[in-house]
Amino acid sequence: MLQSRAFRGSATQRELLIYLAEKSLAGEANDLKEYAVGVDALAKPETYDPRQDSSVRMHSARLRQKLAEYYRTEGIEDPIIVDLPKGGFKLTFEPRPRAEALPAVAEQRHAPASRGAYFVAAFLVLLSSGYAIYSGIRLSRAEADAKAVTALPSMLEEIWRPLLGSDRPLALCLSAPMFVGLSGSGLVGGPFAGQGTDPADLRQIAALKQALKASEATPTYGFTDVSTATGAFRLGQFFAGRSHKVLVTRSDLVSLPELGMDNVIFLGSPKGNPLLQSIPANRQFTLDTDGVRNLSPGPGQPSFIADSETGGNTGFPESHALITLAPGTNGSGYILYLVGTNESSIMAAVEAVTDPGVAAKVFGRLKGQDGKLPRYYQVVITVKSMEDMPIDISYTVHKDLSAHGGEGR
Repeated sequence: MLQSRAFRGSATQRELLIYLAEKSLAGEANDLKEYAVGVDALAKPETYDPRQDSSVRMHSARLRQKLAEYYRTEGIEDPIIVDLPKGGFKLTFEPRPRAEALPAVAEQRHAPASRGAYFVAAFLVLLSSGYAIYSGIRLSRAEADAKAVTALPSMLEEIWRPLLGSDRPLALCLSAPMFVGLSGSGLVGGPFAGQGTDPADLRQIAALKQALKASEATPTYGFTDVSTATGAFRLGQFFAGRSHKVLVTRSDLVSLPELGMDNVIFLGSPKGNPLLQSIPANRQFTLDTDGVRNLSPGPGQPSFIADSETGGNTGFPESHALITLAPGTNGSGYILYLVGTNESSIMAAVEAVTDPGVAAKVFGRLKGQDGKLPRYYQVVITVKSMEDMPIDISYTVHKDLSAHGGEGR
């Protein structure tokens, strides 16, 4: 395990795993304190104060992710699964559960497929799924159970009731920034406005053509970033069996008529997506490249919530995500924005609306005196990350858009 790709590039995670394994096997892990782990495993000084420095908790969370990554890849056939349950420092060592035997196929004429064949089949499924995403094909599902939404944990049920509890189709719109295809030079990305017809875009494209001596320059929107793709996959797992009318499309293909007929989830970065940015929602927060701008600061609220590459005392980079539930065009339907300033914050926004524990921690702060979430809202979350993966997600501030005329234009 220590020599696997998951752990090879992280000496700190290897040392922490060795330390906790030795303590767990010796029966001493139940009495471990955060201070001892910091000093003995992470080489913290004796002046280390866990109340001021959360690095032990952060590295423990990252170790859980590394273990999960290992068992998804190189350790997929390991007979023993090592895990670090939340709330302590004791590792568990459990036999891998046996997979259920597949039912026999009657009158099978061919030899069983090799593992490679299964991987090829899986690849073809992913390839066809990717084609569906970028072609905007409407995906049809079996009729969903009418009780699917209410079967969710209570906080997730409240978050998703507006979008999944109606008869309107649901459109998952993926951020697809503009690239420029230059003859003889491949694709070039840049700070484009997003449609290729903006005067600034035209000037940049002309400059690129001249600098690279390209005869043609063609805008294209067939790409998205890893965090948006990962978030879409996570949402796809979450939607399975809960919505029977899902349209997966990209931001440049969304039209105003679709926005008027569907509930919409926009995932990714709003930069380069002017149509989505132009939808009126009386927003109180907007996303900048290095933080979140508070357009109407309340008492004690900052006008700008800045990202931090150093993370202050923790040493872990901090970024921010903005989650907005706004009315659709003409005030009908809903649009849910899950946007972030970088890869880890985009993934954290998805986790906040799909993970029951994170959702309770974040959205529990939005409830009013009636115990309900606002009809429309914006909430800013702070994301601590390690190697571009979110390891801690916390509530920062929110605004009730209903109280700010969220239903109006």
